[in-house]
Amino acid sequence: MSTPRPTEPPIQAESVVLRLRRHGRALTLPVLILAALAVAAGFWVGALPEAWMNLAAAGGAAALALLLGVGPVLSWLTRRTIITNRRVIARSGVFVQHRSEVPLSRVREVRSRRTLVQRMFGSGDIELVGGAGGVGGSTVLRDVPGFDAVADALQELVEQDFTRAQANASGRVPGSPAPQVSFGQGDTVSIPR
Repeated sequence: MSTPRPTEPPIQAESVVLRLRRHGRALTLPVLILAALAVAAGFWVGALPEAWMNLAAAGGAAALALLLGVGPVLSWLTRRTIITNRRVIARSGVFVQHRSEVPLSRVREVRSRRTLVQRMFGSGDIELVGGAGGVGGSTVLRDVPGFDAVADALQELVEQDFTRAQANASGRVPGSPAPQVSFGQGDTVSIPR
């Protein structure tokens, strides 16, 4: 005769909830600079009296385009945030890759901040505070598009992770009702473990 095994909570696979980048308005200035440089280079390159002046103008325009136009666009493209049901992963870098992970189990508070411009565009900054009273450090997700939905989703994920951790500590299966104690005459009270 075999002994019955205690029911273990099912292990939930990690799944991606959101993939996002900073708000796209960060590309406005680099695109305007690229357009202005193209117009200026089209006007001046070839119109100067000496060949070396034309080469210098073309080289200067190309250098400014790389520095002030292409660089910020590449920076925006390589910075991304992935939010799963267990952690927040921030990646950045063109030549050197940086990766930062924040487990949702360590997040104690989700704070948000919006400037006037961010409110106009529907974005904002979200701070994930770790530890009691912010002692464990914090991670800031800057200029998040769809700010309200992302902040609500992060708050809900943190609460779900906390509930799952408490259920695992008490030995209950997540989603199962808490044990109840009867005091007679139909009165019952749920007792969390």
